Amino acid sequence: MINESKAKGHLAMLGANVMWGLMSPVTKIVFTAGIVAPMIMVDFRVAGAALLFWITSLFLPKERMPVKDVARLFGAGMLGVLFNQGCFILGVSLTSPGEASLVTTTMPMWVMLLAWLILREPITLKKAGGIALGAAGAIILIFGSGVQASGANPALGDLIVLCAQLSYALYLTLYRNFIRKYSLVTLMKWMFLSATVVALPGSIHWLASTDWHAISGLEWSGIAYVVVCGTFLAYICVMIGQKSLRPTLVGMYNYVQPIVATITGICLGLDRFTPAKALAIALIFSGVWLVTISKAKKN
Repeated sequence: MINESKAKGHLAMLGANVMWGLMSPVTKIVFTAGIVAPMIMVDFRVAGAALLFWITSLFLPKERMPVKDVARLFGAGMLGVLFNQGCFILGVSLTSPGEASLVTTTMPMWVMLLAWLILREPITLKKAGGIALGAAGAIILIFGSGVQASGANPALGDLIVLCAQLSYALYLTLYRNFIRKYSLVTLMKWMFLSATVVALPGSIHWLASTDWHAISGLEWSGIAYVVVCGTFLAYICVMIGQKSLRPTLVGMYNYVQPIVATITGICLGLDRFTPAKALAIALIFSGVWLVTISKAKKN
């Protein structure tokens, strides 16, 4: 029988990925009215999460961090938060929720590829095959997208979401050893703060031109969901899951996101299922699975 600690870990990872899966259609609903611009959503997400993580840190043991590490976290905040989440939100505004969520499953493959290019970590035959399959699936998804009611430019949106995954993979590769020095809350509060400092000045135009009185209660609820559930609580759940589950199991829960996003999107009329998308799903899932089992064998 599964012990209590692992049961909590499984529930936490399931909860995190369900919340992430729902974030794509929720964000799409907020954008539908055309009042909230993608950059405004980025501002809400990074600034709101920064505030929540800083408040949470007040109730946890303090961690000393030298100035040089704070400076390094600025770069980590750009790759791991601002570029990653900014590209994801912009991509969702152009494509369907299901496709955006499906592209996010390619991230482990890009981590493997970048680790080989930058850190010279060996790539096994299974890893190479997985990367090839995943890349083929992403290409089919991006360039094989038909006209979709839910996306102004599905191909461009998928490509921008792919850039978000590459940005996060680069962050994990370059800062792999550094991020192990501190707790998740300490890392997140500084990374989200640095992202906020850069994002807000660049959003002055959108902040000034937004008709704040025209934002409905439904849209405010969606924004709150993205900040509280899709960012803050999801990261907390991942922290709980990582303490009791093997990395391979944590990564496998990533598959929940496209399932949740696609089902929700279809039910809300924001997405549709096509044969090309089915082929892309099969290739991407097969690729990530090969990379995962290869990594598990090495461990």
